[in-house]
Amino acid sequence: MPDTQKTEKLAQLACQLEELTNSPLYEFRQENNYHAVFGEGDAAAKVLFIGEAPGKQEAIKGRPFVGASGRTLDEMLAAIGLARKDVYITNVVKDRPPNNRDPRPEEIDLYTPFLTQQLAIIQPRVIATLGRFAMEFVLARFGLTEPGQKISQMHGRPLEAEAEYGRVTIVPLYHPAVALYNRDQRQTLEDDFQVLKQYM
Repeated sequence: MPDTQKTEKLAQLACQLEELTNSPLYEFRQENNYHAVFGEGDAAAKVLFIGEAPGKQEAIKGRPFVGASGRTLDEMLAAIGLARKDVYITNVVKDRPPNNRDPRPEEIDLYTPFLTQQLAIIQPRVIATLGRFAMEFVLARFGLTEPGQKISQMHGRPLEAEAEYGRVTIVPLYHPAVALYNRDQRQTLEDDFQVLKQYM
């Protein structure tokens, strides 16, 4: 699929998300003048990042990872020679849950088709999950879930999976927020990002 066609398809999908009035998070979006956060980046990116759900700053601006965690993500990308425009960044859930609570099962179910279609359109070679929630969701989706899996054991470890469009490598990563509070975790995150370099 040509890049322009991918861009158009993503734009159409984003419009559908804006009109998702049956979402249990739609009213909260409207009450706070928030935006749905579809995702952004290169429509033909080799590496796609998936987080949990938008926070307040993301919902205000309608863009993923634009707060402090986003700055850390940008720094991690720069360290391996990438810019935000070179990758694609999105979330499992596309609207902000109240008080940054965990998304509920019915919310996850409602937004999952959007993520599924994003993957089908972009067809990344690598899916990098950001944080425990995104890791658990993606591993379950690709049938890679095992009892007792913890992000402390899985981070930075490439896993091979089969997507509808072919082989894909899944790399679980800590959420960039961990680097804001723990210097050791920042180094771990930097080291784990180096794993992505081989796929560029």
